[in-house]
Amino acid sequence: MATPFTGEGERRKGSVELRALAARRLRPVADRGAPGKVNRPLLATLGELGLLSRVVPLAGPVRAQDLCLLRESLAYACTEAETALALQGLGAHPVVAHGTRAQRARWLPEVAAGRAVAAFALSEPGAGSDAAALELRAEPTGAGGAIRAGGADGAAVSGWRLHGEKRWISNAPQADVYTVFARTGPGTRAAGVTAFLVPADRPGLGGEPLEMLGPHPVGTLTFDGVPVGPGDVVGEVGRGFRLAMATLDLFRPSVGAFAVGMARSALDASVAHAGERRAFGGPLKDLQAVSHLLAEMATRTEAAALLVQAAAAAYDAGEPGVAARSAMAKLFATETAQYVVDSAVQIHGARALAHGHLLEHLYREVRAPRIYEGASEVQRTIIAKELFRAAGAGASP
Repeated sequence: MATPFTGEGERRKGSVELRALAARRLRPVADRGAPGKVNRPLLATLGELGLLSRVVPLAGPVRAQDLCLLRESLAYACTEAETALALQGLGAHPVVAHGTRAQRARWLPEVAAGRAVAAFALSEPGAGSDAAALELRAEPTGAGGAIRAGGADGAAVSGWRLHGEKRWISNAPQADVYTVFARTGPGTRAAGVTAFLVPADRPGLGGEPLEMLGPHPVGTLTFDGVPVGPGDVVGEVGRGFRLAMATLDLFRPSVGAFAVGMARSALDASVAHAGERRAFGGPLKDLQAVSHLLAEMATRTEAAALLVQAAAAAYDAGEPGVAARSAMAKLFATETAQYVVDSAVQIHGARALAHGHLLEHLYREVRAPRIYEGASEVQRTIIAKELFRAAGAGASP
């Protein structure tokens, strides 16, 4: 098993440096952004600092450990910067891993520089946690309506038109390019799904923003005969669902890292507050109920961090059982962060509920990661399936 402790000293040093960078350079830009809107100046700053190129590399794979380090460190000091970086990486990763030379040349430099906004369009009104239930249709075009995208020769299937809706899509409808998953074949569930790279200016593509609990841009996309061709296919026709799941295997541990960053921020704020705040004749830290709660928060946070690091190290090493490890990391870390932030609010009392307080902000941020990229219940299902799969193969998970 790959050890999560390799280069631990460098990892901690890098985390401290990233936190300081986020507080100094990214926090002021984030504060000038509008809730629910893509903050393009923030993306440009992430690109200028070279952070986006680490999750959208022009050559080579994305390292899960690097992604987790970035997300945890940025989340500690600036959740808006963390999410902006993560969404760029998620939206572009199918192209990084499986895109054609033309797709990579057209979009990756722009996304890595923060000049183009990317989005990952998988969820639908009837296919959220159950992503395999997606219904967006890709209808083949006839000879008279052939689509010649990407230099396709028109043989066999010359193109498709997309019909349907996507919902709860981060960065929609403000993104510049979408990785869209649609059903091209007659199969059900995971069969017959294809990934397409769809620029925002395609005719028939619409959408509207959704007002959500968190401050990040989320919206719907509508497809009214949106034309796509063979040059827009990412990977292989009919194998898009596998591509989507492979992308999530990489990003799920890093969702856990995002959660760990928020938990560490809430914990540090609580320790400081308990040492300064006086009540019942002394500082809060002298109350056993408070000190024991802080100890529990710290222990769970450290356990979550180690589980995330182990999953990321296993991914980078190509070890078996990555799906289960990724699911465990996301499940435990996001549930832990919810507990830690909620406990931090309790320690701070009413002041933590005031608009603009760090914990009020974290309280709104921490809820969504237990749902997106597979709800906690989905992660438990994945883990259980992998346990039984490993048992049937006579191996440990």
